[in-house]
Amino acid sequence: MQDYRGLKDTKVYVADAGSTDDTVEVACSFANRLRISVIPGGLPSVGRNAGAKLASSQYVLFIDADIEIADPTLVRRSLEKMKSRKLHCLTTNIRCAEGGFKDHFLYVGNNLVQRVASWAQPFATGMYMMFERETFFRLGGFDEKALYAEDYLLTKKVAPRRFGIVGGHILTTNRRFQKMGHWTVAKMFMNTALHTFDHSYFLRDQGYWTEFESTPTQAREV
Repeated sequence: MQDYRGLKDTKVYVADAGSTDDTVEVACSFANRLRISVIPGGLPSVGRNAGAKLASSQYVLFIDADIEIADPTLVRRSLEKMKSRKLHCLTTNIRCAEGGFKDHFLYVGNNLVQRVASWAQPFATGMYMMFERETFFRLGGFDEKALYAEDYLLTKKVAPRRFGIVGGHILTTNRRFQKMGHWTVAKMFMNTALHTFDHSYFLRDQGYWTEFESTPTQAREV
């Protein structure tokens, strides 16, 4: 439903890591409207890097499997902002499509911190992350040894003047909070910021996979 005119010619890679919820079948059902290819996935960093290596476009957009781009102008406006400001990386705000006050409060907090941090040390989540492909590889792509916050590790390398936040938002679910609890997620977020200069911290699980998924190999990203 995006109004980006080049969408029908845009390659969409679905990095699947053995999902059991008909992800592949659902994705392939859009083959008459989108250029869909399913590729082997793994941990989020592995699946994302695999898609980026296959891409030949100037820009690549990484999204999580559970987000909805409800705003039909978002992709077009993201590209326009990337080009006009010569950005290396861009993201947008996150809203929770369901859930209660705590769910909405935590995502509002994330959006606020993300905007403030963009002036000094930007970061973006893998929910919606557009990169200039050349810069993506120059920065080394996603660290495939990282078991935690691989999106944060990569985007904090982007120079503030080359990072942007486009107006609008994507929609996500509250499944993380349901699985792990609000306090656990908030504490992980704070610990991520506190350990920003400790690379080894991100090479350990930090309880994310044991809390959120039964095993790391079940990670599913688009």
